[in-house]
Amino acid sequence: MNNNAIIDATIIFVKQQLQNAEGGHDWFHIERVYKNALQIAKNENCDVLVVQLGALLHDIADSKFYDGDEIIGPKTARAFLENLNVPEVIIIHVVAIIENISFKGGNFDKNFKSIELDIVQDADRLDALGAIGIARTFNYGGFKNRALYDPAILPILNMTKAAYKNSESPTLNHFYEKLLLLKDKMNTNTGKTIAHNRHLFMEKFLEQFYAEWEGIQ
Repeated sequence: MNNNAIIDATIIFVKQQLQNAEGGHDWFHIERVYKNALQIAKNENCDVLVVQLGALLHDIADSKFYDGDEIIGPKTARAFLENLNVPEVIIIHVVAIIENISFKGGNFDKNFKSIELDIVQDADRLDALGAIGIARTFNYGGFKNRALYDPAILPILNMTKAAYKNSESPTLNHFYEKLLLLKDKMNTNTGKTIAHNRHLFMEKFLEQFYAEWEGIQ
């Protein structure tokens, strides 16, 4: 099976797996990350097939929707790629990307490094920024029935991985606990440039939100 056939099969598989997914982690999220990754990859010396597969499979079974199980995603991806007879060296790399891509409170040290991981991680983080990032954040907050905002509940910075996973704080707190931190955590120059613009958009949104909350505008 050639690379194009592998990618086509992977797209079909991911669409099937995520057909009933929460709106911020559905096929369209994967598609956006995939496009972001390809855009970033143009400016990097990388294995494009690994980038493509990493982007397509990075959220194939997100642990937050599987009672915190961080094994099911890599396991699902490995089984699928083995079924396609993808070379083991590529499978190992893609699985490592899936295992190391998540934010996890910002205090999680990657135990694997590669330019392909950097690219896919930037692509995924870009989808948590800007207008799309705002929409996804409130969509997930609604999915979890969280408050929009509560001035009495302050954001918790520098959370542990466990605290981040178990947080039930109001949706607006997520901006300070994750989204506004991403700009300075980007890996590639392309990612940094795009993140900067999306970060500014989120800051403007927050200014407007607080003004409306106080009845000023």
